[in-house]
Amino acid sequence: MYIDFHDQTNSVPSDYVDLLQRLLNFSADREGVPKEAEISINFVDNREIQELNRNYRQQDKPTDVISFALQEAVEGEMEILGDDGPLALGDIVISVDKAKEQADAYGHSLEREYGFLVVHGLLHLLGYDHRNEEEEKAMFTKQDDLLDAFGLER
Repeated sequence: MYIDFHDQTNSVPSDYVDLLQRLLNFSADREGVPKEAEISINFVDNREIQELNRNYRQQDKPTDVISFALQEAVEGEMEILGDDGPLALGDIVISVDKAKEQADAYGHSLEREYGFLVVHGLLHLLGYDHRNEEEEKAMFTKQDDLLDAFGLER
């Protein structure tokens, strides 16, 4: 999988980026994602993610991760015919501020928190969601299974 990382905060160490790249490729392989698929990971601060959350989800508060799926069918949207191009799954935006807060609150490493957030974002890009209890259980079980199998347990 092709992963394009953008760190607008200039605060995410390169060894974390390497770990997240390995984790995303591991997870994508486990989920049967084609090798030529593309995603982007964007690290931002709370101000930036709050703006995105307000504009796209109508929630005027910072959040930890937002995913923008490009393969999701939207009512009234024109279907693009042909599959000659690469499979662009979408974008994952992570708040580094929220990641640090949550790692402290949950008592685990920042690496584990970033890992949780990228897997959570990837699963959203693949169509998983947590709008109800059943979906949430399936998605969170999948997240935990992937993180544990990779070796990023709590």
